[in-house]
Amino acid sequence: MAQIDNLRNGIIEKILAISNKDYLKALYQLVDNSMLENNNVCLTDEQVLMLKLSDKDINNGRLISQNELDKQDLKWLKGL
Repeated sequence: MAQIDNLRNGIIEKILAISNKDYLKALYQLVDNSMLENNNVCLTDEQVLMLKLSDKDINNGRLISQNELDKQDLKWLKGL
């Protein structure tokens, strides 16, 4: 399972680097038209734990707005 996760993450990293809109549209169509054997997604134990922790954060009101997150990111980047 780790090999599949590594492969998937590698593909995602490469896709994030693509800025050509037409290329991304074609890639989207290719993936969208692919037939999946199974619609279920198998999560790792770590992914399940992260989702549970996220739910706990939401339930306890530990949230910040996207705007506030952007401000914090800019402040952090300026400190580099």
